[in-house]
Amino acid sequence: MKQEERREQTIKKLLDTVKSLVNEKGCNSITMKDIMERSELSKGAIFHYIQSKDELFIWVLQERLEETNRQFRNVVNKKEQSFTEPMKRISESITFYENPEDATNKILLYLLGKEDQPMIAEALKEYYEKSVALSQEWIEIGQQHGVISPSIDSYQIADMFVLLTMGIRMRASIPNTQHFFDAQLFSKWITEMLQVPKEIPKA
Repeated sequence: MKQEERREQTIKKLLDTVKSLVNEKGCNSITMKDIMERSELSKGAIFHYIQSKDELFIWVLQERLEETNRQFRNVVNKKEQSFTEPMKRISESITFYENPEDATNKILLYLLGKEDQPMIAEALKEYYEKSVALSQEWIEIGQQHGVISPSIDSYQIADMFVLLTMGIRMRASIPNTQHFFDAQLFSKWITEMLQVPKEIPKA
């Protein structure tokens, strides 16, 4: 097995292990010993890639973002003139954010509680900025293909999109909250805002 393949397999095992443990125990209770025992990786193998569990938590957040981007681009490459299918991938990611049991939501809240630590503060900043940058790219791809209005300010809408998804994730962590603006309505609203209106046939 090539070194790069071994690295990818190890990282995937670590991330899957962390997500599983987060769902079972929560972020605060997980120890490096838990990660070693569950992943069956040695301390040396783990610390070859990371120095703390918090670094692994950051990787899990990045993995979800990269996976959404990968799915979006795969659909765009197959159906360049489609709006519905790429937007469907984004809507699916919004649904994840609404789930209080989703591992990435738990991790985000945990990290936000440790924002006074420089490494975590920088990682959160990079995560937010990358989320906005990818959202902006998605909008601009839609504009290039003529399925999103060219008058849309891609940066402003991207920033608003990320801001609202963050709010949805925060709300999901508050038990027994009533809400009227859910993931489905959010997806519908953003779709109506972005999509180029269809021309009404002349009588």
